[in-house]
Amino acid sequence: MRNQRGETAQPAIGQRHHGTRRPLGTLEFIQRLRDNAISIYPPETFGLDYSRRRLGWQRFVLLNHPDMIKHVLVTNHQNYGKGRFNRQILGPVLGRGLLTSEGDFWRRQRRIAAPAFHHKRLAALAEVMVESAEALADRWREPARAGAPRDVGKDMMAVTMEIVAKTLFSSDIAASLDELGRSITAILRGFGRPSLLDLLGLPEWLPRRRDPEAVGAMLKVDRTVRAILRRRRAGAQGQSDLLAMLLEARDPETGEGMTDQQLRDEIMTLFAAGQETTSTSMTWTWYLLSQHPDVEARLHAELDAELAGRRLRYDDLARLPYCRMVFEESLRLYPPAFTMNRVALAPDQIGPIRVERGELISLSPYVTHRNPKLWPDPERFDPDRFAPGLAEGRPKFAYFPFGGGPRVCIGNAFAMMEGRILLASLARRYRLRLVDGHPVVPQGRITLRPRYGLSMTIAPRA
Repeated sequence: MRNQRGETAQPAIGQRHHGTRRPLGTLEFIQRLRDNAISIYPPETFGLDYSRRRLGWQRFVLLNHPDMIKHVLVTNHQNYGKGRFNRQILGPVLGRGLLTSEGDFWRRQRRIAAPAFHHKRLAALAEVMVESAEALADRWREPARAGAPRDVGKDMMAVTMEIVAKTLFSSDIAASLDELGRSITAILRGFGRPSLLDLLGLPEWLPRRRDPEAVGAMLKVDRTVRAILRRRRAGAQGQSDLLAMLLEARDPETGEGMTDQQLRDEIMTLFAAGQETTSTSMTWTWYLLSQHPDVEARLHAELDAELAGRRLRYDDLARLPYCRMVFEESLRLYPPAFTMNRVALAPDQIGPIRVERGELISLSPYVTHRNPKLWPDPERFDPDRFAPGLAEGRPKFAYFPFGGGPRVCIGNAFAMMEGRILLASLARRYRLRLVDGHPVVPQGRITLRPRYGLSMTIAPRA
């Protein structure tokens, strides 16, 4: 089944490509890129090492070979900045946070923030995640008894919002989580489309139109964050959350801490990026499990054997390898950060191609993770791809859901732990099924979401 844009809506994963089957003219290419970026790719793109296109004054190149991706993210990363798309789409929301800043300022922020995400810190945060997951499982009891469909994507947004709020702010915003969740959704929806001016390479000083609802939502979140900062600065101590660590952190080279503006930008980054990416990846994981009962049964068997019906503990994660494999394979097929853009600061040679200054470089986990040269039967959902030892046989940048190199996502270990905890805690008690006839169309804006949500029924396992 196809929608009016020619995108495939499907009841099951694995058989169909989500892009275009025919060449796109310039106007349709722009329309699709702004509405759903993954719908621009013809099938042959997934097997090419690179492809190029020009729109107006802007040149684009998509890299799809692991060595080329490594060159941009690692080998010569100094030559590739974030560029205008990053500034225009994310800059108004995230300011100069770790996702958007560059150069010496970014390096300083990274040094200050890194201790807050140290692996030793994760064990303390795991219990917060388990508590939120178990609370959601309890809330699912009545819907499960009634058999009423619900949008599981919204449930995943709510629980990941709760986790981010508790780990970042402790209890400072518990009463306003619903409003914050609606605001974050409005922000991502409103700022998630690249401007036509940027696509054509027109000057950045030309004014861009902003969605009034998104601007209003951003102001609400901004006021909430700044109010919390004022309370903490005024002496509201005794917290052991991430905000407390960021407030206390000092640059090991200079001894300086973050200003309120820098803290605001990093908090917005954690809120918008951290919450959105994990909620989206969990939504796709439930969809994939619902379509593959054999995988689901194997996951349930592992959970039953290791947990025996009890609540998850942090130490259990090491004894749940298949749970990890399921989540990693879900990230392969539906990476939330489905594309990453850089701009060449100077001419460069990337393998066989010459890149000119100002050329926009796209690295797409969505495309590379479905490259048939790297992944046999790439559309198939197969968690065994991530069995212990198999990763060593693949090129490093055949799989990069969290980016790579110096700018690899600082919260990748946090996100991996959160996803596994949610998956294990909820799957040990429930199985989810897609409502018959519900269209499933991936939509690539800032993240890769199901365009129409994900209507599912929830059934108790016992």
